[in-house]
Amino acid sequence: MRDPNQVIIRPVVTEASLEAVDSHNKLVFFVDRKANKNTIKWAVESLYDVVVEKVNTLIMIDGTKKAFVRLAPEYSAADVATQLGIF
Repeated sequence: MRDPNQVIIRPVVTEASLEAVDSHNKLVFFVDRKANKNTIKWAVESLYDVVVEKVNTLIMIDGTKKAFVRLAPEYSAADVATQLGIF
């Protein structure tokens, strides 16, 4: 899996995820079920040219996997969200 577009499926656009962008400098993505935290970090950094501070993952009841990606303080999650067209 060397293509970051195979790791990151799409951004999550919910009220809670948009709140996380504003208050915690986090982005939320649906990711490939087999992707680990290091792979997700690499994919986000290479796709959006940011530095990732932390990645949390969650496998949901329907079997999809979400990644909560906190960016380093010098990068703005709102800027990336705008670039993705979700803000």
